[in-house]
Amino acid sequence: MFLELLRRGYEVTVGKNLSYEVDFIAVKNAEPLYFQVSLTTLEESTLNREIQSLSKINDQYPKILITMDKVDLSNNGIRHLNLFDFLLDEA
Repeated sequence: MFLELLRRGYEVTVGKNLSYEVDFIAVKNAEPLYFQVSLTTLEESTLNREIQSLSKINDQYPKILITMDKVDLSNNGIRHLNLFDFLLDEA
């Protein structure tokens, strides 16, 4: 993910919101995208852990959860994407 975001022209950092860590903050044209990355979030406890840090961010910029799961778990403004779908989308 890190290398792919760099390849797409983003400046990439790790973020922290209170005691919650965001895996990647990718910024291009002064607009951030927030990413959490996990192998799978099919277990409810894992899903809750991964989205908690994104849900604590108080702005309207995109928040994205990337996993290998094929099930769309988008919820409450947090977009869920399969890793392969993300990699194939050049946007």
